Amino acid sequence: MPQLLSAERRSLLLEMLAESGSVRLEPAAESLGVSAMTVRRDLDDLVREGLARRVRGGAVAAIVPQDFTARIAARGGAKAEIARKAHDLLPHGGAAAMDASSTVGALISTLDDSDELLVVTNSYDNLRAAQGRPGVDAILLGGRLEPRTGSFVGAQACESASRFHYDRFFTSAAALDPAFGTSETTLEEAEVKRVLSTHADETVVLADSSKLERLAVARALAWTDVDLLVTELDPADERLSAFRGLVDIR
Repeated sequence: MPQLLSAERRSLLLEMLAESGSVRLEPAAESLGVSAMTVRRDLDDLVREGLARRVRGGAVAAIVPQDFTARIAARGGAKAEIARKAHDLLPHGGAAAMDASSTVGALISTLDDSDELLVVTNSYDNLRAAQGRPGVDAILLGGRLEPRTGSFVGAQACESASRFHYDRFFTSAAALDPAFGTSETTLEEAEVKRVLSTHADETVVLADSSKLERLAVARALAWTDVDLLVTELDPADERLSAFRGLVDIR
């Protein structure tokens, strides 16, 4: 295997972080054909650039705001499986709140048998996706556009969100921690989600396994606020062990 340049190695390490959420030193070194020390230096460079966070034995992806396009391109297979598992939870009528996540966007793409379902979202991308589904009416919450994530946030978004009653609120999260609950990259994003959850009969968190046992800066929901967690994993997977007893898992 030809020796990779430092920039090429870092690019590949970023792809690994985007795909799985973490990189372990030894497997990464074997994959790249270099020493663990070389991978450690490359990861240190990514940490200095704010793209990764070092942990024992490797690194995890930094949790930073990302636009919808970047998010929807990551872990597509996991999101499709989550959408498949959550499809039967979609109300046929009434109202459903949908956050600005790309995972919820994947669920919206499966809407196929609605009958006067109102979808309320703080995402223009998810609004457009919902508008194209049969039997669906969609409303975009007002507010201030957060340019880094493409979501509408702030006092107006929260006030608008509080005007509806939702059968279910479907949301993802930047990170999930057994003690801290779900968390987001901005306080305003977390606030909108709390309001939507408060006005919903049930709250369903859709999150792929790269979000597990991680923390972002702003707490959104406690596990007592969440009725169901849906991941791409088998519910018996050991990676979900810390969350059993806190929330029902599908």
